[in-house]
Amino acid sequence: MDNLIDIGINLMHPSFKKDKEDVIKNGQNAGVKKYIITGTNINSSKIAKDYSMKYLGLLYSTVGVHPHNAKDCNEDTLKKIEELSKFDCVVAIGECGLDYNRNFSKPRTQRKWFEKQIEIAEKLNMPLFLHEREAHEDLIDILEKYPEMAKKSVIHCFTGTKEEAQNYLDLGAYIGITGWICDMRRGKNLQNAVKIIPSDKMMIETDAPFLIPKNFDDKIKNNRNEPKYLPHILKTIAKYKNLDEEILAKDLTNTTKRFFNI
Repeated sequence: MDNLIDIGINLMHPSFKKDKEDVIKNGQNAGVKKYIITGTNINSSKIAKDYSMKYLGLLYSTVGVHPHNAKDCNEDTLKKIEELSKFDCVVAIGECGLDYNRNFSKPRTQRKWFEKQIEIAEKLNMPLFLHEREAHEDLIDILEKYPEMAKKSVIHCFTGTKEEAQNYLDLGAYIGITGWICDMRRGKNLQNAVKIIPSDKMMIETDAPFLIPKNFDDKIKNNRNEPKYLPHILKTIAKYKNLDEEILAKDLTNTTKRFFNI
């Protein structure tokens, strides 16, 4: 299996501080050839952009504000998102969206700044890298107001039901699948949902260092997820979709290249 693309890695996370380059090399050796580093606020987006620019063609990044941080947004935030988005390594606006699980920012504040980021993506003709947790209906309602941008959106780290997946697909959105599918206890909804997600609407990601697959034969000692485990995630998806791994890998990579233009 070769030429996989990890569309969501938190490479600037402290757990990767000492061995970023090794993490990428190990991923490459496992067949993961391109990586998109997730930006979650202005500071992390800038750091991800700066690092990605050193390895352009191998590393890319997103620029945006996670719903947890929506309370810190202002008009200057939007200007900075636009400025950072002009760099060649930046391939999407996000991670942005809605998260009602903890409500670190009030829902109305989340909705306001989510829409502002959609408008930036629309203005710059860039795709959206979206986060949604316990806010499915509101996210759908907002995306319905921007039908063309809905078709340029990927629901990052989707963990929902078959019905929720279908709602996103009906809008034309893409769906990112992580190692959550490898969790035999919590991942049952996702295991069913992937059966209806076409390969030309699906992408894969680790969300490393989080969401390490739970179905390894042996427990990973440091419990840190890495890109080198992406082929294992793909293998698990192929199992539930009853597809050949190599064919699925090729299809998902082609989908990802088209979506992010990389």
